[in-house]
Amino acid sequence: MPAPMNQGTMPATIKDAAGLARLGEQLAGAEAIGLDTEFLRERTYFAQLCLLQLSAGEDAWCVDTLAQRNLDPLRALFNRGTPIKILHAARQDLEVLWPATGAVVGLFDTQVAAALIGMPAQIGYGDLVQRLLSITLHKAQTRTDWSRRPLSAAQLEYALDDVRYLPPLRQRLQARLEQLGRWEWFAQEMSELDAIGSFEADPRHAWRRFRGFDELDADRQRLAVGLTGWREQRAISADRPRNWILPDAALRDIVLLATTADLPEGILNNSGAQILTVIESAQLPARLAPLPQRQRPDASATAAVRKLSELAQQIGRELGLAPEILATRREMERLVSGARDGSVLKGWRRAVIGERLLGAL
Repeated sequence: MPAPMNQGTMPATIKDAAGLARLGEQLAGAEAIGLDTEFLRERTYFAQLCLLQLSAGEDAWCVDTLAQRNLDPLRALFNRGTPIKILHAARQDLEVLWPATGAVVGLFDTQVAAALIGMPAQIGYGDLVQRLLSITLHKAQTRTDWSRRPLSAAQLEYALDDVRYLPPLRQRLQARLEQLGRWEWFAQEMSELDAIGSFEADPRHAWRRFRGFDELDADRQRLAVGLTGWREQRAISADRPRNWILPDAALRDIVLLATTADLPEGILNNSGAQILTVIESAQLPARLAPLPQRQRPDASATAAVRKLSELAQQIGRELGLAPEILATRREMERLVSGARDGSVLKGWRRAVIGERLLGAL
């Protein structure tokens, strides 16, 4: 087993299957483990996992995932509810780990916990460590290229700082949540995070990323579904960012105008024929409906949303919480429009704010 990281020495890293297997066995007996990742995705569709950091108690380790790409020895550990996995702003790490380990469950997200005790909704890890543990983390390695080897001692220590303070943060945060009577709120939030399960990319659902989809006529919606699905599949197959395949602005123009006339020459040369095939398969009518016009906001609806927003701010002040933790503006707009299926009317939020918002309509 590689030694845990010690301040002032060159940290050891796990670079082979045997070391990873031994680490998995040791972590299996822990009550909770800290977890973080370093990755790159600027030039790819899928994130390139470069480093995996883990901690338990006062020990911490780095796994060089470029040298040891197979993380199967950790899969079973990550796929079950125990030990507890402590992360900060977990969702992106869960997505990055999904291809290598599958679902990570049994989560404790320190950013969510911090928000529920009254800290800023998107508080950063370093700020949280400073506030709760009075420790200042160094930021010198913020722009490190984690795909380059070898990593220096300073880089590895920086990476390990991202997990070595997660266990004590969890203890402080859990104690405060219980003191405030909000542990059940947090447990519900973590149950929803656990329930995400798969981060498998599905081109059939790529249209959900198209802004204003609901405002399109049926013909343009059909084209948007086909074109976004084609782009997603092409990006997955080539492992390249979506916008490298077809920029969002160009995709929107094609959907609205049903033509490739204004596409850059490079895109036409590389993908023009395929895009035309997608347009043809949408079976558009000879004359499309007029483009949707942006509607002027309804004055009464705007006033109702403003009223709900003011109430949310008042409730936030009463509880010492950022109002966006309780209800987002989009959720309040949906309430005003008649929707009753939002998160503000589910779980702990319904009793804390949802019923009061409904009563104010």
